[in-house]
Amino acid sequence: MTVRVVLPAALRDLAGIAGEVQVEPRGAVTRAAVLDAIEQDYPMLRGTIRDRHSLKRRPFVRFFACEQDLSQRPDDELLPGAVADGAEPFLVVGAIAGG
Repeated sequence: MTVRVVLPAALRDLAGIAGEVQVEPRGAVTRAAVLDAIEQDYPMLRGTIRDRHSLKRRPFVRFFACEQDLSQRPDDELLPGAVADGAEPFLVVGAIAGG
């Protein structure tokens, strides 16, 4: 299955891509599988979305799909069907902090 992924502008620039990317996760379509596929296809992004060693989400990075914040959900939870079938994108969003 092909999953559409929207990355923040800074990560698109780093990877040298424009617009959304398409990845093919192996096995079940989970957040971990999608992030594994992104890092495999774009190795320069390793360590930017999640820690290289612990694989935990980096601070200030959030994940959304189908108008839901998936950031706090388990990495191995299945993503919504609309994401798995390519109808809706998986969004990686860089949060902004400050005041």
